[in-house]
Formats: sequence, C-alpha cells, structure tokens
Amino acid sequence: MPSRFPLPPGSMIGVIGGGQLGRMLALAAGRLGFDVTVLEPEPDAPAARVAARTLEAAYDDAEALRSLADTCDVVTFEFENVPAAVVERLQMLGALAAPGQRPLAVAQDRVNEKEFFQAQGIATADFAAISSPADIAAALPRLGARALLKTRREGYDGKGQTWVEGESDAEAAFARIGGKPAILEARVPFVRELSVIAARGRSGEIACYPLGENHHQAGVLRTTLAPARASDATREQAVAIAQATLEALDYVGVMGVELFELDGGALLVNEFAPRVHNSGHWTQDGCEVDQFEQHVRAVAGWPLGRTDALAQVEMTNLLGYEADDWRALAADPSARLWLYGKREPREGRKMGHVNRLRPLP
Repeated sequence: MPSRFPLPPGSMIGVIGGGQLGRMLALAAGRLGFDVTVLEPEPDAPAARVAARTLEAAYDDAEALRSLADTCDVVTFEFENVPAAVVERLQMLGALAAPGQRPLAVAQDRVNEKEFFQAQGIATADFAAISSPADIAAALPRLGARALLKTRREGYDGKGQTWVEGESDAEAAFARIGGKPAILEARVPFVRELSVIAARGRSGEIACYPLGENHHQAGVLRTTLAPARASDATREQAVAIAQATLEALDYVGVMGVELFELDGGALLVNEFAPRVHNSGHWTQDGCEVDQFEQHVRAVAGWPLGRTDALAQVEMTNLLGYEADDWRALAADPSARLWLYGKREPREGRKMGHVNRLRPLP
C-alpha cells in the first residue's frame, strides 16, 4: 500500500487549538496550498478566521474528533495541553497525528519530562516530585532554598509556580499553587536562557535553527535575540540535545527546547514544547523557511526547508494594550509587525509580536 506522504497541495491539515500559533500555522499551510480545519471551543478564535473550516467544540468532543479523523489527512496541534488521550482517540479513529501521543504525554507532566531527559543523559536541574508540604520540607535539604515549586501539569507564562523560601514556607507555597501535585526544582545559577527550535521530518531528517537568547518579564517571554552570540561548543551542545530529544520521541514536526547556559558554557534543559514556540517567531522574518512552514512541511511529509539566518532579529512580544501602537510599529522601517487578531486586550495577554531586523554581524 503506497504511503500517503508527501501530502499534495489541496490536502486538509487538522489543527487542534485556535490561538495565535494555530493562526500562523494555518497561514503557512495556506501559502503551500493546503487547507486547514481548526478544532477550537472558543468562538471567533484567531485561527478560525483564517482557516478553511472550523469545528467549534471541546478538544475531546467525540463527534468533532471523528470529523477531524474523517476529513483530515494529518492532524497536529498548537499547544501542549491538548489531552494526550485526544491524540490516542484520533489514532484509534484512523487519523495520523504529528507529533504523536508520547511527546504530549512527556511534556504534560514536568516530573516525567525531567525523568525523560535524564534517561537520555541530558542534564537538568535537580528536582523532586511533590505531593504534599511534607515532601517539600523533605526535599529542601538536598535542593536548597530558594527552590522553585511548579504544578506537575499545566501552567505557562509563569502561572502555577512559586518560589519556596525555606522549610517554614512549605505549607504556604503548596497552597499558593493550589495544593496540586508538583515538582520542586533546585535553583539554577544560569547566565542566560537560550532556546533552540528544531524540526524532524518523516524520513528522520533533522533541521535546527540558530540559537535564540530569551529575556523574560514577570514569567512571560519578552524578547528573543537571534542568532544568539554563542561559542561553537555551546551551539553544538544545543543541537545535540535537540537531536537526541527528537530521535528519542520519534518526533515529527517542530519543537522548542529551552536551555539554561551556565557559567563556562554548559547547558541544562529547562523544558521542551512539542509544538512551534514563541521564541521561534523571529524565524518568520529572519530565516529562509520559518518555523511555521517548517512544521507544516514536516507533518505533511515534505522535505525540510533551510534554516539559515538572513538577518539579526530582535523579537518582542506585544502584551495587552501595546498592540495599540500598531500605527507607529507599521511605520518603523526596521520592524515587521505580526498581530494575532485577538478581540480583547488584557494585561499580559500576547496580542502580537514585532520583529526588528538588522544585518548579520
């Protein structure tokens, strides 16, 4: 039986999730001649307004999942909190999902994620699984205070996490994250945070983008500078980590791997995202093939595109009402403006981003 890949133009790609990442995936897919069906429970979602078809339903809605399986040639997702059981259900219905269930299951539980990396010989912060304040108190002598407490599941942009100042803070800290199963991580004395955006195709080929240097504010990514200045040894470490992760998960698509660079250049993995990533938005104007097109290429079985940087880029997230400055941003000859079409700005909400380009050094 011949493989259905590579998918020809005109094929239907399903995207679970209708936010800004789904919107930019749909735009990239449309440029390559694909149609997109978006599954999203919220009405008037950003991705729904650029997709060929929208299923307005819960992510685990049985009828909607059957429709995706029946009408889409491949299904992907825009965020990692899609229940892994949804992907399993799609596969039972005969759909092809990329990435598959395992990357989701690993990424959705922070303890499982740390254990996965350590099983690959990839260094992470020291950690302990937490079920109660007593677990926090027991782990602090080994991990030290301050230590970072995070919910095992969900939580993003600084949500679902808090610093534990010492044993006397254990009970209050556990309450601050809602008393949920958690992970306690030793504080990492990192010099900076880096990320690598990497892709793996259906034939196993791998393509990595230049490193990005990330700066956060109140737990939210504020800017990414790319390509980051880094030694050859640091770049090689990052690529090796990304390659090992992609291969161990038999991954198809784009992922983002967040890294801590220590004094001396060694890298620790913070976490990975089994999807296109905010710190990869710079590729839209700074690379020959951006991360969104690359993801579409990978899941559709097309050859991966070139990842060479064409410019030095500073990507800045536009949060809340900052997107109201669109007139000035559009008039800036060094800026490329990307707005997500969200109807209501809120404090800290990602409304768009701007890429400012400079010549490569």
